[in-house]
Amino acid sequence: MATQANSVPHPILVEVDPFLPADQQKGLHNRWHPDIPAYASVKPGQVFKVQCVDWTGAQIGNNDFSDDIKNIDLTKIHNLSGPIAVEGAEPGDCLVVDILDVTPFEKMPWGYTGIFELENGGGLFAREFNSKAAKAIWDFKGIYATSRHIPGVRFAGVSHPGLIGTAPSAELLATWNERETGLIAQDPSAVPALAFAPETKGAYIGQDLDPAVENKIKSEGARTIPGREHGGNCDIKNLSRGSRCYFPVFIEGANLSVGDLHFSQGDGEMSFCGAIEMAGIITLSTSIIKGGVEKFALKQPIFLPSPVDPMYSAKLIFEGISVDYHGDGKQYNMDATVAYKQAALNTIAYLMKIGYTREQAYLLLSAAPVESHVGAIVDSPNACVTLALPLGIFEHDILPKEEGLKKLDFGQCAIRSDGVV
Repeated sequence: MATQANSVPHPILVEVDPFLPADQQKGLHNRWHPDIPAYASVKPGQVFKVQCVDWTGAQIGNNDFSDDIKNIDLTKIHNLSGPIAVEGAEPGDCLVVDILDVTPFEKMPWGYTGIFELENGGGLFAREFNSKAAKAIWDFKGIYATSRHIPGVRFAGVSHPGLIGTAPSAELLATWNERETGLIAQDPSAVPALAFAPETKGAYIGQDLDPAVENKIKSEGARTIPGREHGGNCDIKNLSRGSRCYFPVFIEGANLSVGDLHFSQGDGEMSFCGAIEMAGIITLSTSIIKGGVEKFALKQPIFLPSPVDPMYSAKLIFEGISVDYHGDGKQYNMDATVAYKQAALNTIAYLMKIGYTREQAYLLLSAAPVESHVGAIVDSPNACVTLALPLGIFEHDILPKEEGLKKLDFGQCAIRSDGVV
């Protein structure tokens, strides 16, 4: 009988404790800066694992109140594992990253979705809803997620990193900071904020550095909240196992960082903390295409999505156009964001007819495998955007009936201990 050779376990380059605050752990950072040294290095083709805390660094608990969402310190996010240098990568190259697997920690088989306060994080409908903190805890059983805070649904997750990217060069970092502080200057008191400038408060570099270097990184480092030319916080739900990412390289070694793991997410991640956020382990492999930036006109990353996708073929599709008919009725010209909002608000209104609260519906559309598409963006004045709600995630029939929709009692999600929603 043939015997199988003993397999060598893939090295874990960053190890974390998902229950411990991020700023007490090594190998984590929450700013982008070229001077953050590589925490580990790999050779092209090497398979390796990286452990990740949740994006807040253990600020959110598995409980039935949303006070932790209300009081979150957003200067401490996102907590990224790395950087990981890839030997031989040089500016102008393309770093190819294969996502081989994404899993939650066995000792932490749960995640959460949150609605953030208008004045502390916001979200797509922060102003429309005058958002108050709310959340749903999701329990994982294999590939499926259920929530005691949003009963009546069960769906398969497509686990993925919400945030992955290479380090910027000094020149690119300066460009980011200049353009984003310029945007902030247009309306410094905007709520939610238009952008987030460098901030020393909450900045963390999980390595022992010369104090002058550390202070430079903290004062100049770009916040991790938006996606940019290097990748970053793009929240693309289809970047699950089997995906391939092509990133531009800006510094020697590329210095890849990853974090903000999601068990599942709807297109748009609309509630800001809209995915099912989790701590977990991602398995990666890399390769280098020399001169790839020029070869592929690589201004921003290119992605090959995962072939693994839940089979929810039956969907109820809601349409939105660029008229704010849920608000003041204003006509906008070809505004796809307005159209997306209307599609989402139409869906939320429908879900409320079958018994979900507005908060539950908002959280569900953020976390479930909901798909959104631009239907038309050439027919002035109305852009058309659709939002597709998979019927198979519900334990009950939600289709329109001649007699109307049956309204059930699904309770409420986790809200603030003072009862404010």
